[in-house]
Amino acid sequence: MDFSLGEELEAVRDLAREIFTDRATPERLREVETSPGRVDARLWADLASAGLLGAVLPEEDGGAGLGMAGLCVLLQEQGRRVAPVPLWPALVGGLAVAAHGTARQRAELLPVLAGGGGRPTVALEEFGPADPLAPRTTAVADGPHWRLTGTKAVVPAPDGARHVLVTATTATGPGLFLVASDAPGATWEHAETTTHDLSAHLTLDGAPGEPVGTPGDKAVAEVVRDSFVALAAVQLGVAEGALRYAADHLRERHQFGRPLATFQAVQHQLADCYIDIEAMRVTLWQAVDALAEPADAPAEPFDAEDADRAALVAKWWATEGGLNTVHRVQHVHGGIGVDTDYPVHRHFLWGKQISTTLGGAGADLERLGALLTSGAVAP
Repeated sequence: MDFSLGEELEAVRDLAREIFTDRATPERLREVETSPGRVDARLWADLASAGLLGAVLPEEDGGAGLGMAGLCVLLQEQGRRVAPVPLWPALVGGLAVAAHGTARQRAELLPVLAGGGGRPTVALEEFGPADPLAPRTTAVADGPHWRLTGTKAVVPAPDGARHVLVTATTATGPGLFLVASDAPGATWEHAETTTHDLSAHLTLDGAPGEPVGTPGDKAVAEVVRDSFVALAAVQLGVAEGALRYAADHLRERHQFGRPLATFQAVQHQLADCYIDIEAMRVTLWQAVDALAEPADAPAEPFDAEDADRAALVAKWWATEGGLNTVHRVQHVHGGIGVDTDYPVHRHFLWGKQISTTLGGAGADLERLGALLTSGAVAP
């Protein structure tokens, strides 16, 4: 399996790295963390004007058609700098509309998203031990329309989102619905997350929504699977950025007349971080490869079950390995690791937040185990 990026993805990586390094400075992060919306609007506009938002979207919708591979490259660079922009919920939502939306939905949402305008977010989580593939929120047909009722938890980056892609259960199975953020019957309750970002709990009381795809089809499974992989990509970048801080700190800090980096116990800690990060990298790109449609990989037919397995493995490594890495990095920094004037604490907060989004490591293993054993025993 070839995990090299290729020229197009390398160009996306290099441009994204340049923009995030220049714009997402510690000083700018502190400024955004105390702003009302907690989103760096200037950085978002820069990403749009550089064509990086559109690069992920299909060519027929005005993008460059780089899909999940392009998104993961972009998210990895975001994670390195813990840049406060809502890339994963907006672009996972955009890809879902591109894959399953009507011509009108695509025309109304995707060019605007590529240009940095009104963006969507996704509402996939609920309170309690809820399975994102079996939402308790319900959708009922009301003539040509649908009415949604239920509560979605910790919807990411609600401020500035024009639409919300909501998962809900219907009589024919789970469906994906497009709900205007200001729709009647939709009530928002904002809350600060571990990462200083704002999320919101969304209560729907007969709120009108448009189906994206046909309720009961594969749209919900795909958007959840894409979210697993997107979160793994952000977490990989977060862990890489944290390890870079640790290496620089230990090389410059001296004890007993020599750099801390020369102490064997410290080297073991960083070696464990490196091993976890490499496992995260391999499983992420294995998942991206498994998600490639037949048009991208004509020699091998698309296998949805294989893609589900690969996405869950990547998610588990990001949850477990990513959290272990940011814990070790904070530990080797000593007291400075928890000083909010020193930037490495943000990597810890992001790593912690991502490790619980859409379920923690235990939930990932339970899902993976169920998938691996399904059909293994003949009825």
